[in-house]
Amino acid sequence: MEDSGHGFFHWNELLTNDVEKAKAFFKDVLGWSFEDMPMPDGGTYNIALMEDEIVGGIMQMPAEVPAGTPPHWLSYIEVDDIDKRLAKVTQAGGQALRQPFEVPEVGRIAIVTDPTGAVLGLITPADGGDND
Repeated sequence: MEDSGHGFFHWNELLTNDVEKAKAFFKDVLGWSFEDMPMPDGGTYNIALMEDEIVGGIMQMPAEVPAGTPPHWLSYIEVDDIDKRLAKVTQAGGQALRQPFEVPEVGRIAIVTDPTGAVLGLITPADGGDND
């Protein structure tokens, strides 16, 4: 993404129960290719590429996601200070679904809902905002 910084969408990822089926779909429909990235837990994260430019990711639905949650895209919005913004989420009527956690070389992330129940991720990037 060209625009980055506080308040801009930073990353999008698909959480699914069938990674290979999803990859085949987006390869056929959009022409995406994929690079595998090993994850610390032994799983694989699939970086989606469009003409060698990173456009998002696909991953197996994590165990932390409530049972019965359908596959979905999760968007992450960059914030300047995850703790400060998380306090504002609850003050503004949202809810923290997952408290801040660190992803090495990626950043500090929290999963929240807005007052309407829409789920999104907040991220303070480890590298100051460059998601390439």
